[in-house]
Amino acid sequence: MNYDLIVIGSGPGGYVASIRASQLGLKTAVVEREHLGGICLNWGCIPTKSLLKSAQVYRYFTHAADYGVALEGTAKPDYAAIVARSRGVADGMSKGIQFLMKKNKVDVISGNGVLAGNGAVNVTDAEGKTTTLTAKNILLATGARSRELPNLPQDGVKIIGYRQALALPQQPQSLLVVGSGAIGSELAFFYQSIGTQVTLVEFMPQIVPLEDEDVAAQLQRSFKKAGMKVLTSSTVTAVDTSGDSCKVTVKTAKGEEVLQADTVLSAVGIAPNIENIGLEALHITTEKGRVKVDDHYQTSATGIFAIGDIIATPALAHVASAEAIACVEHIAGLNPEPLNYRNIPGCTYTTPEIASVGMTEKAAIEAGYKIKVGKFPFTASGKAASAGAKDGFAKLIFDEAYGELLGAHLIGENVTEMLGELVVARNLEVTGHELIRSVHPHPTMSEAIMEAAAAAYGEAIHT
Repeated sequence: MNYDLIVIGSGPGGYVASIRASQLGLKTAVVEREHLGGICLNWGCIPTKSLLKSAQVYRYFTHAADYGVALEGTAKPDYAAIVARSRGVADGMSKGIQFLMKKNKVDVISGNGVLAGNGAVNVTDAEGKTTTLTAKNILLATGARSRELPNLPQDGVKIIGYRQALALPQQPQSLLVVGSGAIGSELAFFYQSIGTQVTLVEFMPQIVPLEDEDVAAQLQRSFKKAGMKVLTSSTVTAVDTSGDSCKVTVKTAKGEEVLQADTVLSAVGIAPNIENIGLEALHITTEKGRVKVDDHYQTSATGIFAIGDIIATPALAHVASAEAIACVEHIAGLNPEPLNYRNIPGCTYTTPEIASVGMTEKAAIEAGYKIKVGKFPFTASGKAASAGAKDGFAKLIFDEAYGELLGAHLIGENVTEMLGELVVARNLEVTGHELIRSVHPHPTMSEAIMEAAAAAYGEAIHT
C-alpha cells in the first residue's frame, strides 16, 4: 500500500500529525505497536490525572469538617477501584482516538514499524507477519520510555518505573521515589495522599529542579506538611531487594543512611525510543541519544521526519502535538510559523499544582537582565480563602527596561488552568502595565496574575 505520509507512533505527536495530514488531503497511515494514544494517553498524562483526582476527592473527605460538613463513618481509599477508574478513563480516551482516525480516514496499521529505505516501512504484527508500506514522507513519533540507572535496575516488582506505578497489584505501605520531576512528584503525592508513607529522593539541591526556587520551596513545604519525607542533594547508591522489603542506601549531604520501603519507584527521566526502528541502516544522524532534525523536523535522510520525545526539544505532550502540526503543514507545502521554544508552558499536577512558562528568576539574572519581580500570595485571595486553598502564590518576572514578561511561576490550586493567559501574553509581548490594566473577574484565582504584575510595579492594592 502506498501513502503520502506514514506516521510511526500514535502518541500526542503521531495521532495529531495523522489527523492534520488527512485534513490537508494527504493519504495517511499511522503505525502503532500497542494502543492508540501512546504512552501519554494510556500510561502517562491521562491516567495519572485520574489517579490524582481520586486523591483530591479523598482529601476533600478527610478535610470535610473544615468546610462545615459532618461525615458519619470514615472515608477510605479503595486502591483497586481508583486504579480501575484510571484505566477506564484511559481506555475511553483511546477509543476516542480510534473514532477520530476513522472520522478523518486515517489507516491504522497495528504492528512494529521499521524504516526499510526507499520510502518503505516494514510493519510486523503480533503474529510475526511482515507487511511493507511505502510513502513519499515518513514521520517518526516513537516517543520514550522510563530511563533506567545502572544502580537502579527495574524488575517491575520491587523496583518499578512509572508504568507499573500506575497499576500496582496492591497499594504499598511504603514507597521510595527517586527523582522529583513532574512524574516523580505527581506519583509521590498520589501515594502519600492515599496513605502510603512516601520518601522522595532528589539528586539536585531542590525538588522539581526545572522550576523557580521559590516554587520548589513551597512545594517541599506542602509535601512535608502532608507527611512526606523529602531528601534533596541525595543519591541512591544501592538497593537490596533480597528481603521482603527494599533496603535503599542513600548518600545525603549529612552522610549515608539506609532506608526501607516496600517498593522503589525510579522516576529519573525518560529514554527516547530510537532503537530498532531502522535509523542505522539509513544512516540517520543522532546526537546525544536523540534524532537530529532541521527547522522543519526533517532528519538527515530526505523525506524522513521526526518529532516529540525522540528529538532534542522539551519532552512534553503539547510540544509533540505542536511539532506535529508544524511538520505536517510543511510537508503539505504550507508555511507554518516556527515554534517558539522559549514560550513552552510546563505543568505539574500535585496539590498544590505548579504552572510555569519562561525564565526563572535565577535564569533571568544569569542572562543579564535587570528585572522587576512581583508576587501575590493566595493567602490574600478571596477565592482561594473560600476554597480552603491558600497555599501558594503567583510570581511574575519582568524586564525592567521594556516591561517584557520574562517568566511566570504559579503554585496553588488549579493554577494549571490559569497558565494559558500568560503563554498568550508572552506570545503577544504584553507588558506588565497591560496586565495590570486588564480587568480580571472577581473573585477568581486568576486575579493573582494582575495582582502580581501590580506588585512588581509598586501598584499593589491587596498586599
